[in-house]
Amino acid sequence: MSEPLSASVRILSTVPLLAAALTLAACGNAPPVKPDEAIAVHGPPSQLLAEAQAAASRGERGGHSADAARAWVECATLAYRLLDATPHAIGMQASELATHCTDRLLVQALRHRDRRWSPGPMELDGVPLSVEFRQLSPTLQPPLTLVRAQDVPMQMYGGQRFSRPGFGVPLAAITPRCEDAPSCQLYPPEGVFRWATAWIEADADGGTPHLVIGDPVAVDRLTHGAWQYPLAADTSAFYAYGAGTSKLERLAIWGLLGGDEVGRRAGLYLLEDYDPNKRPIIMIHGLGSSPLTWARLSNAIWGDPLLRSQFQVWHVVYQTNAPLLVIRRRVKGYIDDGWRLLDPEGDDPARNGVVLIGHSLGGVVSRLLCADSGEVLWDAGFTRPPQALDGDPEDIRRVAEVFHFTHYPGISRAIFMATPHRGSPTAEHFIGRFMRVLVGRRAPELEGLRRVAIANPEAVREELRPVFTRSRLNSISTLQPMQPVRRAGETLMPAAGIPFHTIAGVVPGSRPESDGVVPLASAIIPGAQSTLVIASEHNVQENPEAVAEVLRILREDIGHGR
Repeated sequence: MSEPLSASVRILSTVPLLAAALTLAACGNAPPVKPDEAIAVHGPPSQLLAEAQAAASRGERGGHSADAARAWVECATLAYRLLDATPHAIGMQASELATHCTDRLLVQALRHRDRRWSPGPMELDGVPLSVEFRQLSPTLQPPLTLVRAQDVPMQMYGGQRFSRPGFGVPLAAITPRCEDAPSCQLYPPEGVFRWATAWIEADADGGTPHLVIGDPVAVDRLTHGAWQYPLAADTSAFYAYGAGTSKLERLAIWGLLGGDEVGRRAGLYLLEDYDPNKRPIIMIHGLGSSPLTWARLSNAIWGDPLLRSQFQVWHVVYQTNAPLLVIRRRVKGYIDDGWRLLDPEGDDPARNGVVLIGHSLGGVVSRLLCADSGEVLWDAGFTRPPQALDGDPEDIRRVAEVFHFTHYPGISRAIFMATPHRGSPTAEHFIGRFMRVLVGRRAPELEGLRRVAIANPEAVREELRPVFTRSRLNSISTLQPMQPVRRAGETLMPAAGIPFHTIAGVVPGSRPESDGVVPLASAIIPGAQSTLVIASEHNVQENPEAVAEVLRILREDIGHGR
């Protein structure tokens, strides 16, 4: 979708032409005009439009002065009064002029980066306004920080901006994360970021003009007389601005090496307001990564009106230094915690129809969330059942939970991207051996496993005794192709009724075929409803072809009525 169009040049040239036509008519030299043109030139609407244009001209000459601010407000207010004008051409010209003047006012107002916005009376450079929030997200607790959407760079999306032209000025609205409810923890620590659109309305009683800041998806359009004006919208800027303030990308590497900050931030995060009727898309990142890796895909979903109306995007943050099965258990816990806060009764439609999307290690976690373990994993590590083991009952219970699980309820589809289902040889190579030494091993689950293994050495399979008793497990070691538990986990496929899809990358000319990290033979598994292999390195989730394929799958899913 294109950027919202700035109509200032076209607008600034329209009214002088009307004025010239009016002058010619007064001199008796006017060319013949059509009936609509005659109304536009001679009727009262043309006078208001000319006055609005004159105010805009004063604003252009006024720089960033108080006089300029007054001129922009006068221009926008006069133009707003013309939105119900007949013919509709007058209303359309007024709509563009009102948007232009509101934008110029905001450019002036937002130069003060410390300005905060709340509902009620305020002054902009001495000009009184009444600020109104209209159907904004309740998670945006004032005062807000506002940023013009077009001022937010799109580098993290590869330059792709999703927007629609229309009435008003698209914004990114930002507020600190709330602290007055348990559900506040489901929003990023950096704050709450939402899209918004601003416009100026004339007061019906002739009082102070209203600066309205509204949700362009919830409000969608304004109706004036017989005419409707869709609101301008930008669904890209809010996350790009919020992500620009995040430290997660740097923290993710430290989390892989044992740093605690990612662990403290681990959990499920909502990027938009929870909707009990919209299906969650839960995105799970890979090794040493963070949810920022999903920026392009999330942007594309928000930018698609159909998908945006049917799905809500959730991101998982987790510390990637733990063994695979520990990560799976933790991520399940994060999702459980989210549902307990969002739907304590357990009856929201959103619980059914969850789509999991995982990249790299996150893809393996996603597959295991879709699977039933039975005794496959336990038998790969132990020769006796949990109830026959000696030791602390809590340790034994926790270890048994790590190795035993059933598929997560409500998952209706999964998409695996560049996923090492059969392990990655990178974990065996020098860099893998080096990283296995560095990667943190302080997971409390491993301490329990170590104690159980020491108390029951004969119950642990021989090749795993040194690993279990010395806690030599982490995310990289559990991706080694020959690791016994990983080999057993390879056989666990999504449960019946959960269709899944594979998207894999291949670096052209690689032998064996690989994305540079995961061999193609490891990324492709039987039973997939669809498989797409593209020319790409390991960051497949950022590739436009892969993003387009995910959108196709989601649209097809909607078509099937899942």
